[in-house]
Amino acid sequence: MSINRVLISGNLTRDPELRATTSGMPVLGLGVAVNDRRKNQSTGEWEDYPNFIDCTMFGTRAESVSRFLSKGAKVAIEGKLRWSQWERDGQKRSKIEVIIDEIEFLSARGEHAAPPAQAAAREVDIPPAPEVTVYDEDIPF
Repeated sequence: MSINRVLISGNLTRDPELRATTSGMPVLGLGVAVNDRRKNQSTGEWEDYPNFIDCTMFGTRAESVSRFLSKGAKVAIEGKLRWSQWERDGQKRSKIEVIIDEIEFLSARGEHAAPPAQAAAREVDIPPAPEVTVYDEDIPF
């Protein structure tokens, strides 16, 4: 048995890049910076060391997600690792990336939002919640 699951939380290092395969399937590319805290042996101080992780999402969800993210946004990603190898200019190249199954936006609404033209298109009217009063005797314990 083998398990290939990855959970990461960090900030986008660049604006998401939406492309399409030759068959027309949307493909979203993200870069996520995840800090690793280590003690500096020289100074004894704790320091953050960034890890830069390439992430890819496929399908119609990738197209939708691309409208809500921009550089600096904080996200949580669940997915699996995939190793790819190719050749460019006679040189063999390879990389490990996270294939996104689930993504959660962790930045506050409006923080790191898309440009105003896109933001206006996604605004939704949410009715105000009714005011609720709770007394101690309403709590069953």
